[in-house]
Amino acid sequence: MAPATDARDMVTPTVDLVLGASACCLACVFTNPLEVVKTRLQLQGELQAPGTYPRPYRGLVSSAAAIAHADGLWGLQKGLAAGLLYQGLMNGVRFYCYSLACQAGFTQQPGGTVVAGAVAGALGAFVGSPAYLVKTQLQAQTVAAMAVGHQHQHQWFLEDSWMVALAGGMISSIAVATVMAPFDVVSTRLYNQPVDRAGKGQLYSGLADCLVKICQQEGPLALYKGLGLAYLRLGPHTILSMFFWDELRKLTTRAQHQGT
Repeated sequence: MAPATDARDMVTPTVDLVLGASACCLACVFTNPLEVVKTRLQLQGELQAPGTYPRPYRGLVSSAAAIAHADGLWGLQKGLAAGLLYQGLMNGVRFYCYSLACQAGFTQQPGGTVVAGAVAGALGAFVGSPAYLVKTQLQAQTVAAMAVGHQHQHQWFLEDSWMVALAGGMISSIAVATVMAPFDVVSTRLYNQPVDRAGKGQLYSGLADCLVKICQQEGPLALYKGLGLAYLRLGPHTILSMFFWDELRKLTTRAQHQGT
């Protein structure tokens, strides 16, 4: 179901991209175990006649218990990293494109909502498809006794891989940008306000006063002005910081070992 147009007019498409991707990534953390079970059930008995193959997975509860027993509790979160990437890409694009259509007034035309939703969904699915492929293959991986379908031997995020830092930066930057956006807006307003001869601000007396005035006069959403651009800046910055920090630590460790 398409979101209400009047509610979406309050935020920019870029903000919708960040909020939509973040919301769906959070939901993915809770629903991924169900996706793992679904994948195993769908692959079970692939191209085999009914009754001619073993059935290690039977129903939701029994299958979840079997996966946890064979792969550990974390086995129920297999493919989570790829799932988060898929949800972020697909829904970020989907929300962004639909929000653009709303902003342009296209959804106000007859049939516009259906067309905009279909196009946005198709674009999101196209962008997210590679991540969905990897997610499915990772979720199917298990021990030989419980294996169903083809077993792709992917090894994502080895312990010393730079991909660990990259993934951590991508995920953490979403939370940081969302939490810090109001304080970023307030600090920008405080630093940019005019001052009198004594150096006292003429618009805001301090942090709390600035927060209250923004909420009262511009609405709470004003505290998230520039959120999309803040993430576009903070995301690469965080990712590069994590990457360089991780690589510099490795270089330092190797240098210390060579010196001993």
